[in-house]
Amino acid sequence: MSPAPTIAPGETGFDQMLGFTIPLRHARGRVVRLGPVLDVVLSAHDYPAPIRHLLAEALVLTGLIGSLLKDDGSQLTVQAQTQGGIVELLACDYRDGALRGYVRHDAERLASLGANPSLYALFGQSYLAITFDEAASGQRYQGIVPLEGDSLSQACEAYFAQSEQVPTLIRASVKWDRRRCIAAGLLVQHLAEGEEGRERLHVRLDHPEWEHVAVLAGSIRHEELVDPALSLEAMVWRLFHEEQEVRVEQLAHMTRGCRCTLEHYRGVLSRFPDSELAEMRGDDGLISVDCAFCSKVFSIDL
Repeated sequence: MSPAPTIAPGETGFDQMLGFTIPLRHARGRVVRLGPVLDVVLSAHDYPAPIRHLLAEALVLTGLIGSLLKDDGSQLTVQAQTQGGIVELLACDYRDGALRGYVRHDAERLASLGANPSLYALFGQSYLAITFDEAASGQRYQGIVPLEGDSLSQACEAYFAQSEQVPTLIRASVKWDRRRCIAAGLLVQHLAEGEEGRERLHVRLDHPEWEHVAVLAGSIRHEELVDPALSLEAMVWRLFHEEQEVRVEQLAHMTRGCRCTLEHYRGVLSRFPDSELAEMRGDDGLISVDCAFCSKVFSIDL
């Protein structure tokens, strides 16, 4: 890898996904830092601070994991739904660099928890579902793990360990001030045999290659992840500059990905029988549809 690049004004890597591989260690990784796109997603609802923090972390994780998909048009969905939890639904998805997310919660019960509620306090006994929809093959596969630990990041690490049998380290950080929210994350994986798509015969959390990479990656500090003055390339260089070879690749630019349009909802409603459509109409004869992701309301005349 070349020396750490000089950071020109404005070149901070906001809303950009960077991929990297360490060939001799059979490892790959992703790093992302969200800024303006995060502000747009969070502004759709007047979320209280704990929910803003939760959704920001979830969007970072969705982007990191979603960027592992190879085919254009493929989608990753991350969802946690509870029965009786303060957070009733957390839903995020990623497609071709486009992110969207939404949290439905009980505001009154949340207010009684204080400023920094734990993950268990928000969700109680819950599960995290991660779903991959592959565009090329049309296949869908899903892994479900208990929503345990101190953070969503730990639950996603557990998903890869249990469902994918891929040693994975994930770090995420969220920084909020009165002006903006910054959220960033790092994902590193060990692919035994060094080649994606091959059967991984020697998946071991204590593999010397993985132990080495995990120690280096785990040294990242939360303040480094969200530091606008530290480019993504410089961050990777700081972690792995002693490695013989590190390859980096600019991946997708991140955007707000709500796909709600009048045409989309017309298509959805066209599948309902006339009797059900009649019940949906208001006194003005229109059907009102609101998008939970962006808070837009569509009045549709069929």
